[in-house]
Amino acid sequence: MARTNWKRKRARSLRHGMELCISHAKEVHHRSVETVAEMMGEATHWNLYKWMESGRMPAIKIRAFETACGADFVTQYLAYSANKLIVDMPTGRKAQHKELSDLGSYANKVMSMLIDFNEGRSEQKETSEALATLIEDLAHQRGNVEKFQQPELL
Repeated sequence: MARTNWKRKRARSLRHGMELCISHAKEVHHRSVETVAEMMGEATHWNLYKWMESGRMPAIKIRAFETACGADFVTQYLAYSANKLIVDMPTGRKAQHKELSDLGSYANKVMSMLIDFNEGRSEQKETSEALATLIEDLAHQRGNVEKFQQPELL
Protein backbone atom coordinates (compact mmCIF):
# COMPACT_ATOMS: atom_id res chain seq x y z
CA MET A 1 0.00 0.00 0.00
CA ALA A 2 1.37 3.43 -0.95
CA ARG A 3 1.97 5.90 1.85
CA THR A 4 -0.29 8.91 2.01
CA ASN A 5 1.28 12.29 1.25
CA TRP A 6 -0.23 14.10 4.23
CA LYS A 7 1.32 17.43 3.25
CA ARG A 8 -0.88 17.60 0.15
CA LYS A 9 -4.14 16.53 1.84
CA ARG A 10 -6.87 19.14 2.36
CA ALA A 11 -10.09 18.87 4.34
CA ARG A 12 -13.32 19.51 2.43
CA SER A 13 -15.42 19.97 5.56
CA LEU A 14 -15.01 20.09 9.32
CA ARG A 15 -16.05 16.44 9.56
CA HIS A 16 -13.62 15.45 6.81
CA GLY A 17 -10.88 17.36 8.67
CA MET A 18 -11.54 15.29 11.79
CA GLU A 19 -11.49 12.08 9.74
CA LEU A 20 -8.16 13.07 8.17
CA CYS A 21 -6.71 13.80 11.62
CA ILE A 22 -7.77 10.38 12.90
CA SER A 23 -6.45 8.67 9.75
CA HIS A 24 -3.13 10.49 10.20
CA ALA A 25 -2.96 9.42 13.85
CA LYS A 26 -3.57 5.79 12.85
CA GLU A 27 -1.21 5.67 9.86
CA VAL A 28 1.69 7.79 11.13
CA HIS A 29 1.57 7.46 14.93
CA HIS A 30 -0.29 4.12 15.26
CA ARG A 31 -2.86 5.68 17.61
CA SER A 32 -6.43 4.47 17.89
CA VAL A 33 -9.44 6.72 18.49
CA GLU A 34 -9.39 5.56 22.11
CA THR A 35 -5.75 6.60 22.49
CA VAL A 36 -6.43 10.00 20.89
CA ALA A 37 -9.37 10.57 23.27
CA GLU A 38 -7.21 9.59 26.23
CA MET A 39 -4.44 11.98 25.13
CA MET A 40 -7.05 14.74 24.87
CA GLY A 41 -8.07 14.13 28.47
CA GLU A 42 -11.54 12.87 27.59
CA ALA A 43 -13.24 10.59 30.10
CA THR A 44 -14.62 8.40 27.31
CA HIS A 45 -13.79 7.93 23.64
CA TRP A 46 -17.49 7.96 22.78
CA ASN A 47 -17.46 11.77 22.98
CA LEU A 48 -14.88 11.84 20.19
CA TYR A 49 -16.96 9.46 18.06
CA LYS A 50 -20.02 11.68 18.65
CA TRP A 51 -18.12 14.82 17.59
CA MET A 52 -16.76 13.08 14.51
CA GLU A 53 -20.21 11.84 13.53
CA SER A 54 -21.86 15.24 13.84
CA GLY A 55 -18.85 17.35 12.84
CA ARG A 56 -19.45 19.50 15.92
CA MET A 57 -16.39 19.43 18.15
CA PRO A 58 -16.20 22.17 20.80
CA ALA A 59 -13.66 24.79 19.71
CA ILE A 60 -11.77 24.45 23.00
CA LYS A 61 -11.07 20.79 22.18
CA ILE A 62 -9.72 21.31 18.63
CA ARG A 63 -6.10 22.06 19.61
CA ALA A 64 -5.91 19.09 21.99
CA PHE A 65 -7.44 16.84 19.30
CA GLU A 66 -4.97 17.97 16.64
CA THR A 67 -2.02 17.65 19.02
CA ALA A 68 -3.06 14.10 19.91
CA CYS A 69 -3.42 13.23 16.21
CA GLY A 70 -0.24 15.00 15.13
CA ALA A 71 -2.07 16.84 12.32
CA ASP A 72 -3.99 20.10 11.98
CA PHE A 73 -6.60 19.44 9.28
CA VAL A 74 -9.44 20.96 11.32
CA THR A 75 -7.56 24.24 11.77
CA GLN A 76 -6.62 24.20 8.09
CA TYR A 77 -10.27 23.75 7.09
CA LEU A 78 -11.36 26.60 9.35
CA ALA A 79 -8.75 28.91 7.80
CA TYR A 80 -9.52 27.85 4.21
CA SER A 81 -13.25 28.27 4.74
CA ALA A 82 -12.49 31.89 5.71
CA ASN A 83 -10.37 32.32 2.53
CA LYS A 84 -7.10 32.41 4.48
CA LEU A 85 -3.82 30.65 3.75
CA ILE A 86 -1.75 28.89 6.41
CA VAL A 87 2.03 29.08 6.42
CA ASP A 88 4.09 27.00 8.85
CA MET A 89 6.37 29.14 10.99
CA PRO A 90 9.76 29.25 9.28
CA THR A 91 12.74 28.14 11.37
CA GLY A 92 15.54 29.55 9.21
CA ARG A 93 17.09 26.16 8.51
CA LYS A 94 18.54 25.36 5.11
CA ALA A 95 16.24 23.36 2.87
CA GLN A 96 17.40 19.90 1.89
CA HIS A 97 17.90 19.15 -1.80
CA LYS A 98 15.11 16.55 -1.79
CA GLU A 99 12.73 19.06 -0.22
CA LEU A 100 13.51 21.65 -2.90
CA SER A 101 13.35 19.03 -5.65
CA ASP A 102 9.92 17.90 -4.41
CA LEU A 103 8.77 21.53 -4.29
CA GLY A 104 9.96 22.11 -7.85
CA SER A 105 8.24 19.03 -9.21
CA TYR A 106 5.06 19.94 -7.33
CA ALA A 107 5.21 23.48 -8.78
CA ASN A 108 5.42 21.97 -12.28
CA LYS A 109 2.46 19.71 -11.54
CA VAL A 110 0.40 22.67 -10.28
CA MET A 111 1.27 24.74 -13.36
CA SER A 112 0.08 21.85 -15.55
CA MET A 113 -3.15 21.74 -13.55
CA LEU A 114 -3.58 25.50 -14.02
CA ILE A 115 -3.07 25.21 -17.77
CA ASP A 116 -5.52 22.28 -17.88
CA PHE A 117 -8.06 24.29 -15.88
CA ASN A 118 -7.81 27.24 -18.25
CA GLU A 119 -8.40 24.87 -21.14
CA GLY A 120 -11.36 23.20 -19.42
CA ARG A 121 -9.66 19.88 -18.64
CA SER A 122 -9.31 20.22 -14.86
CA GLU A 123 -11.63 20.77 -11.92
CA GLN A 124 -11.78 24.17 -10.20
CA LYS A 125 -11.69 22.82 -6.63
CA GLU A 126 -8.71 20.53 -7.26
CA THR A 127 -6.75 23.29 -9.02
CA SER A 128 -7.56 25.84 -6.32
CA GLU A 129 -6.43 23.50 -3.52
CA ALA A 130 -3.18 22.70 -5.33
CA LEU A 131 -2.45 26.39 -5.88
CA ALA A 132 -3.08 27.18 -2.20
CA THR A 133 -0.73 24.37 -1.15
CA LEU A 134 1.99 25.59 -3.51
CA ILE A 135 1.66 29.20 -2.30
CA GLU A 136 1.95 28.04 1.32
CA ASP A 137 5.03 25.92 0.56
CA LEU A 138 6.71 28.80 -1.27
CA ALA A 139 5.85 31.26 1.53
CA HIS A 140 7.40 28.88 4.05
CA GLN A 141 10.62 28.69 2.03
CA ARG A 142 10.62 32.50 1.73
CA GLY A 143 10.41 32.74 5.51
CA ASN A 144 13.30 30.29 5.88
CA VAL A 145 15.43 32.41 3.55
CA GLU A 146 14.59 35.58 5.50
CA LYS A 147 15.41 33.94 8.86
CA PHE A 148 18.57 32.21 7.62
CA GLN A 149 20.94 34.66 9.33
CA GLN A 150 19.22 34.14 12.69
CA PRO A 151 17.77 30.61 12.80
CA GLU A 152 15.66 29.47 15.71
CA LEU A 153 16.84 26.75 18.03
CA LEU A 154 14.96 23.48 17.56
